[in-house]
Amino acid sequence: MTTSADVDLAGLAARLDEAAVTGTPIPQLAEAHGVDVDAAYRVQQALIARRTGRGERLVGVKMGLTSKAKMAQVGVDSPILGQLTDTTQVPDGGSVDISGLIHPRVEPEIAFLLDRPPTPGMPFTDAVRAVAPALEVIDSRYANFTFSLPDVIADNTSAALFTVGPWQPVPDGVDNLGVLLEVDGRTVQTGSTAAILGDPRRALAAGVALADRHGPALRAGWIFLAGAATAAVPLAPGAHVRGTVQGLGTAAFTTIGGTL
Repeated sequence: MTTSADVDLAGLAARLDEAAVTGTPIPQLAEAHGVDVDAAYRVQQALIARRTGRGERLVGVKMGLTSKAKMAQVGVDSPILGQLTDTTQVPDGGSVDISGLIHPRVEPEIAFLLDRPPTPGMPFTDAVRAVAPALEVIDSRYANFTFSLPDVIADNTSAALFTVGPWQPVPDGVDNLGVLLEVDGRTVQTGSTAAILGDPRRALAAGVALADRHGPALRAGWIFLAGAATAAVPLAPGAHVRGTVQGLGTAAFTTIGGTL
């Protein structure tokens, strides 16, 4: 029987990389190649190594599957970790080119700025220097946006692009802040940061544990996207998108490219 140790993990990473670069969806990989969760994280590391080898630079990490609804949908009881590079960050208020994406969707988030490399058990206020509203564009490289847990881990948790709004001092609480997602001035999603594992601070603790097991080593100055506060919404070209987090302000971008 084929095991994950026998699989060409670098080859799978190359297939995912090519799918992202060319904007071409591919079939799921994990079941056909016997890739489990641990092997999937190794595929993710190989994928990121290809990108940093081309000059991209790691600037943070992101959490995925942080809501109970998403966990139930995929059949898991814990979140997952992906990685962020400098070429995927869009300035607040800037333009997001979706022409090279396969099926882009956007979701509002809360971001943390790491003050130091966090370790398991470190108090939140020691690890985090500032917080901000954020938007993440996700884009699975798998056909029909359908995948298993190892598949989405290997695909760097469907990461595509992200925007972070102005950094703010750490408030007394981040566990139940209202969140709005607007497209062209119309509210399309409402929610709360409580949707992020009940409290986004738990997302940081979970991310620290995942990074400790699978990498990468977290660094001071990195961005930590805690997870989606609402369901994701499909993106079309020419859309103005704004996410608002109560007490923290807004993050926004306008989409360009793509086909109407």
